[in-house]
Amino acid sequence: MRIQTITLAAVAVLALGAAACSPSDEKKTDDAGDAVQEEAAQVGSAIAAGASEAAQEIDEATDKLAQRADNQKAETATDEKGN
Repeated sequence: MRIQTITLAAVAVLALGAAACSPSDEKKTDDAGDAVQEEAAQVGSAIAAGASEAAQEIDEATDKLAQRADNQKAETATDEKGN
């Protein structure tokens, strides 16, 4: 009797699971997952491109600041020689 009850419960659980996730629901879930994955990939690419652009701008700004500092050092050296 106990084995029949366990077997019957297992069959009921499997039947409910199959009904809850029909092939069309499974397809919809897979399609939604694919869409989310594609969107995440696009967002990741946009973030990477933005980060690359920002890094390039920082590099250029750093180069300009270094050039200004070099120019100022040269002017200071010239002024000191003149005094």
